[in-house]
Amino acid sequence: MNYSLSHIPARPKKPREEGLTMVMDKGLSFRQAEDFIDGCGHLTDLLKLGFGSSYVMPRLKEKIALYHKADMRVYLGGTLFEAFVARGQFKDYMKLVDDLGLQFAEVSDGSISIPHKEKCEYINKLARKVTVLSEVGSKEEGILISPTRWVRMMQDELKAGSWKVIAEARESGTVGIYRPSGHAHTALVNKIIAKVPMKDIIWEAPRKPQQVWFIQQMGPNVNLGNIAPDEVIALETLRLGLRGDTFFDHLPESMSEKLRQTKDQ
Repeated sequence: MNYSLSHIPARPKKPREEGLTMVMDKGLSFRQAEDFIDGCGHLTDLLKLGFGSSYVMPRLKEKIALYHKADMRVYLGGTLFEAFVARGQFKDYMKLVDDLGLQFAEVSDGSISIPHKEKCEYINKLARKVTVLSEVGSKEEGILISPTRWVRMMQDELKAGSWKVIAEARESGTVGIYRPSGHAHTALVNKIIAKVPMKDIIWEAPRKPQQVWFIQQMGPNVNLGNIAPDEVIALETLRLGLRGDTFFDHLPESMSEKLRQTKDQ
């Protein structure tokens, strides 16, 4: 960091296993990607080429190489995996991942229905070649999955070979683990973390209030995903208590109480 401050929470250094920030690239130009790396590359762990954007993205291989050089773990969006599966082209998908030089892949079933046993088989096959992230939850509003089933699916997918399981929210932050209002399904989240280690979960949290909620509930090193490229530094300040929403979270209680009393006077 650029200077010293006391009472700043420790953040593991890259490459890290927890405290991950996953960013979605939905179509940055090559020059924008260079600028993004210059400003936020040191804070970004995972880079997802969102949904099927890689199909039409110019200079794809060059961009992937650029992200790799910045120590980012790059993978294709889960919707693209589903597009290949829906067309009976899973072997072509595996070849694509290899041809692009990717070491990570996402398995999801948010757009199409894949029997869970079959989904775990895809995870297992991919995990023999690359590191797998698997996404749990539907992308469609109104489709509810019981907490027990969420937990069971996450546990089964980790056993099948997933490195991390992603709790679905879409880029809108209004489905899956969130209500249409964008507020977290707190009972669901609490039941998940009671059974699944927090280090193994990436919570999609595209909105600032969602990021604040997870940081305050689970600490600065919670894994967060679907972060916009221009929100990475803002998120890091939330983690460190250097933004109003989390300002008092890491200060000693005596200091916080004194500051609050002074402010109220």
